[in-house]
Amino acid sequence: MRLRCVHCGLELPGSLRASRCPRCRGVLDVVYEEAPGRILAPAGSRPRCAGVWRFEEALPPIPRRHRVTLCEGSTPLVRLERLGRELGVPRLYAKLEGLNPTGSFKDRGMAVGVSAARAAGASAVVVASTGNTAASASAYARRAGMTPIVVVPAGGVAAGKLAQALGYGATVVEVEGVFDDALEAVLEVVEEEASLYPLNSFNPWRLEGQKTIAYEVVEELGDAPDWVVVPVGNAGNIAAIWKGFRELLDSGEASRAPRMAGVQAEGAAPLASAWRLGLRRPLWVRRPSTLASAIRIGRPVNWLKAWRAVEESSGTFTSVPDDEIVDAMRALARLEGLLVEPASAAAVAGLRRLAEEGLVGPDDTVVVVLTGHGLKDPDAAASLGAPRLRAGGVEEAKRLLRGLARRA
Repeated sequence: MRLRCVHCGLELPGSLRASRCPRCRGVLDVVYEEAPGRILAPAGSRPRCAGVWRFEEALPPIPRRHRVTLCEGSTPLVRLERLGRELGVPRLYAKLEGLNPTGSFKDRGMAVGVSAARAAGASAVVVASTGNTAASASAYARRAGMTPIVVVPAGGVAAGKLAQALGYGATVVEVEGVFDDALEAVLEVVEEEASLYPLNSFNPWRLEGQKTIAYEVVEELGDAPDWVVVPVGNAGNIAAIWKGFRELLDSGEASRAPRMAGVQAEGAAPLASAWRLGLRRPLWVRRPSTLASAIRIGRPVNWLKAWRAVEESSGTFTSVPDDEIVDAMRALARLEGLLVEPASAAAVAGLRRLAEEGLVGPDDTVVVVLTGHGLKDPDAAASLGAPRLRAGGVEEAKRLLRGLARRA
């Protein structure tokens, strides 16, 4: 096992302490000396509550005594029949990552990242976050007996996510500015303070946990789908998922790999904007703005990994405005009974656009990755416009109920 810089190509030993390239400060990728053997468990033989570590043959060889899990992963892959008909994509599935222990896909990465921190002898972990990373890092750090520190943009984190970090007893540092300012502070300080172990997505070990989304999709479908649609913020997840599909293709457990579609909000779309213009580098956004706080990031640190994932898979980037994100949230809730945070809904809004443009067709099998639960952002969920009637007492309540029954 070794590390390779995705920017300058420098190769390093697989030190669990390494998080960025020492030569160019670029992001690193984990490279295994030998391809793993069989990755997926035979049907009916999956171990219970092993978390992402049930794929241990394809994950960093961290000693078992250091491994941390909260039984993350094994999230449902559900068919979205009604929404699929509306979008013109009848073979549509959703991977419900909001059903992980802290309510987001981040738990997969933290299971491996915190395990690496523990094996490296760290006593505290630190992250910059728009919310989900803070919640997940705090939970897994506490599970491992470590101290969590989170840095967040002041006023820029949804209430549900901040409440989680505080509930786990994390020390929260609020920075005036945006996520990218919070990340800048973390990047500089972890270079000076060896006691702090960084767990943002520039940490290559963390992303190894997130690639297990691909493994589970192939387990459920029997092969890779035609398209996988992923919301993109700091851009690590789409790269990790693509890596998982590549590994399955290399191992012979999938006969093909999907095309990857990365979806950003229009007010925070450095990758989608550049892609649309045919450029080769992102158009950084100094003050990103979108109600989808989880992807409100203007300088994604994993942009090159994500860019390569989309290029290698013959995929695409697209962006959607906030009103279409809200419409997608409402459609998921009303048509499928799925309450998701705005960033998750961005993937569905992006799929709608790709279907309208004809890039995704009616014969394609499509998986959208719904990255976080709707209770992460209760204000956004409450704004979807459901009727709220107030009764002055029992008799008035009965009258209202009879009226509703007649209109049902």
